[in-house]
Amino acid sequence: MTDIAIFWDASQLWGLLVWRAAEAFGLPYRLVKAQDIAQGALSDKTSLLIVPGGTARHKSDALGERGREALRAWVRGGGRYLGFCGGAGLGLTDVDDPVRTAGIGKGLNLCPWHRAEITERIQHFVSGHVRVRFREGHPLVPEPLAAPRAAGDEPILPIWWPGRFAAPGAGAEGVETLARYAGSDPRTCPPDLCVADLPLSSLSPSVLEQWIELYGVSLAPAFLNGQPCVLHGRYGKGSYTLSYSHLETPGSPDANRWLAHMLGVLSGFAPARETVPDWRPGEMPILWNDADLLAARQGMGELIRLGLSHDLLFERAPWLTGWRAGVPGSGLNSLFMGLCVLTGVVPSPEAQRRWESLRVRFADRFYLFRQGVEGLLLAQRLASIMPDEVPRTILAEQRLSLFGSAMQGGGLYKELMDMVDSLLFLSLGREGGRRA
Repeated sequence: MTDIAIFWDASQLWGLLVWRAAEAFGLPYRLVKAQDIAQGALSDKTSLLIVPGGTARHKSDALGERGREALRAWVRGGGRYLGFCGGAGLGLTDVDDPVRTAGIGKGLNLCPWHRAEITERIQHFVSGHVRVRFREGHPLVPEPLAAPRAAGDEPILPIWWPGRFAAPGAGAEGVETLARYAGSDPRTCPPDLCVADLPLSSLSPSVLEQWIELYGVSLAPAFLNGQPCVLHGRYGKGSYTLSYSHLETPGSPDANRWLAHMLGVLSGFAPARETVPDWRPGEMPILWNDADLLAARQGMGELIRLGLSHDLLFERAPWLTGWRAGVPGSGLNSLFMGLCVLTGVVPSPEAQRRWESLRVRFADRFYLFRQGVEGLLLAQRLASIMPDEVPRTILAEQRLSLFGSAMQGGGLYKELMDMVDSLLFLSLGREGGRRA
C-alpha cells in the first residue's frame, strides 16, 4: 500500500495544519521523523513526502548528513517532495556552500535556487493572504485558478512570515515558477494582509508615501510585486514542489483547492474534498482526559487571555494568535495549539506510556514556565507604558530563559514543546487519534 509521509521534526503548529489537511482530504498518510528517514523509512511505497513549515535549519539538523542524503536519494529515485515555507527552504541550495552541486551542506539542494538574504527586516514580518498569478497550462495548476483575472481580482493565497526565493546567476535551468505574487497595493490587497501587526489595507497610499519621506520606512513589501511564490522542478527521476504559501491553511478556499489538485497529481490519491474547513483547536472536545495535561491546556489558555487583555496578543485566526513586536506570541500559540490537539484526540497506548515517563518533568517545567511567562508579559506591558522603568536587558534575559534566542529557540518552551511533539507524534495518524 502506497501512502503519503509527513515529516514531523521541527514543524510544531505547521505540522498540525498539514496533519489536519490530510485528515480533511481523507488521504492515507503516516508521520515520519528524521531518524526514520535516515534509516530508510522512505521507499518506493511512499508516493509523496510533505515537509511542513518550521525552521529549515532545525529540520536539517534533525536529519543530519545521513538523513539528508537518504532523502535526496529517495527523490533521485523517483520520490516527490512537497515543502511549505520552512519545508520549501529546506529543499533549496545553500547559497554559501562552495560545493553545493555535490549535494553537500545543510540544504537538501533539490532545487538549484537558494533563499534570498534578508536585506530589509520588515520583509520578514509579512503575514496573511496575498494576491497571486498562476502559470497557465501546467499540470499542477488547475485551469480555474490559472485563468487570467483583472488586477485586484486575482486568487489569494496565505503566507505566514515567508522567506524568499532567489535564482543563482547560473545553473537555474529547469526550475518552473507556478505562482507569483501579484502585488501589495493597499487598495486591492486582502484585508488580513499585515506587515508586523499593521493591516496593509488600513494604510492609505499617502500615509505610506509620508512614512517613506519622513522615516525612510517602506511598509509595502516590494518582494510581493511579481516575485516567485511557488517553484517546481525535477531532481533525478523525482520532483520537488516548494511553496512559500501555506496551502494547508484552514478556511482558505483558493489555497485548499490548489493543494487538493496538487496532492492528487503528485500522490495519485484523489482527495475526498477540495477545502480544509475552518478550525478552532481551542474548542476541540476532551478525548484525553488527563488531569495534568488538561491543567497545562487551561494554563496556556489563561496566558493567552492575559496577553489579549493587555493588547500584547490579538487573534489572527481561531488557530493563530498574533503578537505585538517583541512578544513571544509564536511560542505561546504553538504550545497552546499543541496541547489542545493532544487532549482533543484519543491517545495511542504508546503515547500513554510515554506520558507516564514524562509527567513529573513536564509538570515541574510547566509550573516554572507559566509563572515566568506571566511575569514577562506583565513586564512587557509595563515597559510599553513606562519604558524607562523596566530595564530592557532584564526583559531580554527573561525571554531567553523562557524561549531561547529569536533565531535558535530554546529555553523552557523548547523542553515543553519537544515533550508535547513527541506525544502528538505517537497519537496522530493512528486510528484512535483521528479526531480533527
